[in-house]
Amino acid sequence: MTQAADSTEYRLHQPLLARRTSPRWLISALITTCIVALPVLAVILLAFFPDENIWPHLFSTTLPRYIDNTLRLMLGVAFLTLTIGISTAWAVTMCEFPGRRIFEWALLLPFAVPAYVIAYVYTDLLDYAGPIQIALRDWFGWTSARDYWFPEIRTLGGATLMIGLVLYPYVYLLSRAAFLEQSPSLFAVSRSLGHSALGTFFRVVLPIARPAIAVGLSLVLMETLNDFGTVDFFAVQTLTAGLFDTWMNLGNLGGAAQIATVMLSFVLILVTLERYSRRRQQQYAGRDSRQPIHRFRLSGPRQAICFIACVMPVIFGFAIPALVLGLYAIEYFEQSWNIVFIRNALNSLFLSGIAAFTTLVVGLTLAYSRRLHDTPGMRVLMRLSSLGYAMPGAVLAVGVIIPLAAFDNWVDRWMVQWFGWNTGLLLSGTAFALVFAYTVRFLAVSAGSIESALQKVTPSMDMASRSLGQSPGGTLLRVHLPVLKGTLLTAALVVFVDCMKELPATLILRPFNFDTLATYVYQFASDEMLSRSALPALVIVLAGIVPIILMSRSISSSRGSQLA
Repeated sequence: MTQAADSTEYRLHQPLLARRTSPRWLISALITTCIVALPVLAVILLAFFPDENIWPHLFSTTLPRYIDNTLRLMLGVAFLTLTIGISTAWAVTMCEFPGRRIFEWALLLPFAVPAYVIAYVYTDLLDYAGPIQIALRDWFGWTSARDYWFPEIRTLGGATLMIGLVLYPYVYLLSRAAFLEQSPSLFAVSRSLGHSALGTFFRVVLPIARPAIAVGLSLVLMETLNDFGTVDFFAVQTLTAGLFDTWMNLGNLGGAAQIATVMLSFVLILVTLERYSRRRQQQYAGRDSRQPIHRFRLSGPRQAICFIACVMPVIFGFAIPALVLGLYAIEYFEQSWNIVFIRNALNSLFLSGIAAFTTLVVGLTLAYSRRLHDTPGMRVLMRLSSLGYAMPGAVLAVGVIIPLAAFDNWVDRWMVQWFGWNTGLLLSGTAFALVFAYTVRFLAVSAGSIESALQKVTPSMDMASRSLGQSPGGTLLRVHLPVLKGTLLTAALVVFVDCMKELPATLILRPFNFDTLATYVYQFASDEMLSRSALPALVIVLAGIVPIILMSRSISSSRGSQLA
C-alpha cells in the first residue's frame, strides 16, 4: 500500500515538478542519449553504405557457417544454463539439505570467472599434453592417442560447456529472486489439490517465474553472442569470430559492419522474444509474499541429489579453475610479478575506475531527468540509452571506431589546412575510445539501478526541498545522493568488474602498446602459456567475487524461511 500510495503521489505532483523544472535536465538527457546511441547508428549506416560491398561474398561463403555455429552455440548454452540455473535455484529456495546456506551464494561464484579464462584452464587440463591424459596413459600403459578415446575440448560442444558453466548464474539469480517473491499460499493450494512438490513446481511455480527466467536467458544469450575469447581459442567460427577476422585480418571495416548488423538482428530478436514472452503477464504481490518460506523436508537420497546438483556447478565452474590458477600463480609468481603485469593491472584499474565513474554520472543524469520529466518521450530516451548493454563488444567497437575516426580525420585535415599541423589520432587511438565503449556498454547497469532506487524515494522529499528554495540540482546533491549512496556504490562496483573482464571491445579499441589484464591473459593463453597468465586471470576472478557477495546478501535478506 505504501509503495502504491507513493506512486500515486508522484504522478499527482509530476506536472508541478515539471513546470518548476528548467529544461536543462531534459536537454542533457537528450544529448546524452544521442551520444550513447551513436555507435548503433554508425554500424547501421556503414553496413548499408560501405566503401567496398562484400555482402554477396559473405553470404555465399562464410556467413551461413557463422550463423549456423552461432545458433547452435546459443541453443546449447540456453539448454545448459536453464537446466542448471532453474534446478539449483529451486533447490536452495524451497528444499532443506546440507550446505544449502552455503550454496545460496556459492552458486554465484562462477559468475566471477570470465568464459575465456575457464576455457584456458580446462584446455590445459584436458588436452593430450595435459595432466589428466598423461595420468591415464601412465595408468593404463597407453602410448599414443590411437590407443584410447578421449573427448576433444576444442569443439563447439566444449565451447558450449565452458560458456554455460559461467553464465548459468544469470538464470539462477533471477529464478531464485522470482521463487522468493511467490506467495506461499500458492504452494498450499496446489498441494491441497493433490499435486506433488514436483507437480507444483511445473504447474504453478515455473509459469509464474517465466518472465524472470526469460530475462535471465536473454542476458545469457546476449553474453554468448558477445563471447570472443572462448570461440577464438576453440576455433569455433561464430559471428563474433567472423567480425574479428573480416576487420582485423582482411582489413574490411565495411564487411565487419555488415556482420555486426546480423549480430544486432540477433539481439533485436532476443529482446523482442523476451518482451513477447511476458506481454500478457501482470503479477501482484500477495499479502503473504513477505512471510517466511516453508521449505520442504527431504529424505536422505533426495538431499543427496540436491547436494550433488548444487555442488557440481560450483566445483567445475569455480573451484577447479580457481585452484589451477592459484597453483600456477604461486609456482610462477616470480616470473609473473613484473613491471609489465603491474603496468597492465594499473591500466585495468584506471580504465575500469574511470568508466565506473562515468557511467554513474551519466546514469544519474538520465535517471534524475526521468524523475523530473516522466513523459513518454523521456521513457523512450531511457530505453535508447540502454541499447549498448545489448550490443556485443565487437559490434560496439565497430560502432565506436567509426565516428571517432571520422572526427579525428576531420580535425587532422582542418589543422593541416590552416596551421600545417598533424594532430594524429586524438580520440580513436587513445584510452578515450575504451572508456567511451565501456560507458555505452554498461550504462544500463548504473542507470537502471539508480532509476529503480529513485522510484523508492517519496516525492514529498522533492517537494519539501523545492519549497525550501533548492534547485533540482541542489535537491539531487543534498537529498537524493545521500539516500542513494549504497545503490551508487553497488552499481559502480558491478560496472568496475564488468570492465575488468571485458575482452572483445578492448582488443579492438586499445591504443598501441596498451594492454589490460584481460588482453594480457588472452595473449599468453593464446600462446599456450597458461602459467604466465594465471596471476592476472586470478586477479580478475577475485575482483568479481565482491559484487557477487553483495548481490547474494540482498536477495537472501528479502525472505526468511521455515521448515515445512
